[in-house]
Amino acid sequence: MADEDEEVRRVFDALDAVESIADPEARSRAQVQITAATRERAARWAAERTALAQRLKDEERESVRGIARRLGVSPATVQDMLRGYRGSGQNRPRAGGKADE
Repeated sequence: MADEDEEVRRVFDALDAVESIADPEARSRAQVQITAATRERAARWAAERTALAQRLKDEERESVRGIARRLGVSPATVQDMLRGYRGSGQNRPRAGGKADE
């Protein structure tokens, strides 16, 4: 866990360094590059987390709360992942199973 924590700290240190770029135009260009790359990675990472959550449920018979604890997310997030929900939630079925129209 300490190695993972160190890697996360290094990423945050790099983001802090971008925020400290003195030239506002250079800082903006760097922020645009990071934002674009982050969107792409976030989609891949979300798919990876979803696959892991599904594997933990199917192969290890882990509970939703157990999966949430292991992945560092809320149980509601795990439920959303297992149900295939993404985004803002506007397309989630309403209580009773009917989808928004």
